[in-house]
Amino acid sequence: MGLTGEWARDWVTDSAEVIAQNRVALITLDRPIGDGDHGENLDRGFQQVLAKLDGLAPDATPADVFKLVAMTLISTVGGAAGPLYGTAYLKAAGAVTGAPELDGAAIVAWLTAARDGIVLRGKAESGEKTMIDAWTPAVDAAAGALADGRTEPEILDAAATAAEAGALATEPLVARKGRASYLGERAIGHRDPGAQSTALLLRSAADVAAR
Repeated sequence: MGLTGEWARDWVTDSAEVIAQNRVALITLDRPIGDGDHGENLDRGFQQVLAKLDGLAPDATPADVFKLVAMTLISTVGGAAGPLYGTAYLKAAGAVTGAPELDGAAIVAWLTAARDGIVLRGKAESGEKTMIDAWTPAVDAAAGALADGRTEPEILDAAATAAEAGALATEPLVARKGRASYLGERAIGHRDPGAQSTALLLRSAADVAAR
């Protein structure tokens, strides 16, 4: 059985909890190389999403949930995170519009669409110390897991594991985009907060699917 609208709702609920739990950690990551507000902004945004979940129809599809997340984050989250994550969820919704359940191919499709939306919005590429350094490994790992005939939870687990490794791998990189790029080599040794929040959200998606 594929991932339903109920999974998407549960993912939002779990995401809000995970971001709240990691709010200070994300702020701490962002403070040396950014504005120091990544955790605060995401936490506020997901709490707003959580408050709107009950307004969705009982038969809401995953795309309906993704679109709600997108519109809420765009309207409530400041800095770069709102537009980037908002675009990611919006493109993800577009990739699976009308599907009551998401099979493995649909998971890869929405992950890819989300990543490509961020690339389009942020003009970033792999290796530039941004959230793309978590998203692209996640997409590649999900596609590989699909090709290997893995289940939907296993595909998401592969994506999350790759995103976690990708976030860690941003630490030795010199930033090429955003405020961190002004620091030059002083950004070396710091993990990109957007890559870390990406890893947290994708791990949440995988954990909820596994449950």
